[in-house]
Amino acid sequence: MEITFLGTSSGVPTRARNVSAVALRLPQRSEIWLFDCGEGTQHQILRSPLGISSIKRIFITHMHGDHIYGLMGLLCSAGLAGSAQKINIYGPPGLDEYIKACCKYSSVSFGDRIRIKIVQPGIIYQDEEFAVSCLQLKHRVTAFGYRISEKDRSGKFMVDKAVNLGIPPGPIYGKLKRGQIVTLPDGRRINGKDLCEEPEIGRKVVYCTDTVYCDSAIELARDADVLIHEATFAHQDAQLAFDRLHSTSTMAAQVALSAGVKNLIMTHFSPRYAPGNSLDVNNLLEEAKAIFPETRLAYDFLTYQVPRRKQKVTC
Repeated sequence: MEITFLGTSSGVPTRARNVSAVALRLPQRSEIWLFDCGEGTQHQILRSPLGISSIKRIFITHMHGDHIYGLMGLLCSAGLAGSAQKINIYGPPGLDEYIKACCKYSSVSFGDRIRIKIVQPGIIYQDEEFAVSCLQLKHRVTAFGYRISEKDRSGKFMVDKAVNLGIPPGPIYGKLKRGQIVTLPDGRRINGKDLCEEPEIGRKVVYCTDTVYCDSAIELARDADVLIHEATFAHQDAQLAFDRLHSTSTMAAQVALSAGVKNLIMTHFSPRYAPGNSLDVNNLLEEAKAIFPETRLAYDFLTYQVPRRKQKVTC
């Protein structure tokens, strides 16, 4: 799992930062899941190693322009480029009407290539490898945070060890891989658990924006490997954050601490914290790290590999 930040500014783009979009690349299935799609996202993708043709799912948090104005352009470009892949789009109420209106007034037809799902709190997608769930956050309009959970994997079967024990290959390997106890023709009893490496715990990535500090963000982020959380304002501007229902750097850090996450990556910074101003984003980083040390700042085109964890039990 690889995270690429395509836009890290709030409200409006700046010379250094585009508006909200985050890509989650799943190399094992040659697939990209996109979270939010602010204006200019397709240009950001073109400047990155990612490919529009690999986008299979798009998750929209809410209907503010800096999170959706790039959606129609991206979808149209994918079609005009001859890409016939189906794209599943998930988001809040109004998303379907928005896309239909855009299609109507720009004379665009996606046919059955685009599938739209209006989400409700809970699990919104699941397959044999991943589950995606959402909860409603606290913002001026209906907004959802998303949790991507990779399912646990059994530990790798150690073929070399089986060969060294003189275990003949064949259907017996399948039983051992499943952790079963097998009796060999020579009478030896082999426990498959002894021939498996430690299981791999499924990775968990959480995306929370836009929101002020709230309990649902903590619940969504519980024990996540990576929490991507907005930090629109500095702590000194907390009143602005409360008035506009956005988060400060310290709120993001408090969510990470309360949820017991492994890493916090802050994004969605107000343009007011640009270099040369009285405060810049590095000040926001200092504020957050005072509460939650495992914090870093996102910037456009930052790529982060989500590491695997192993549990110390046999498979």
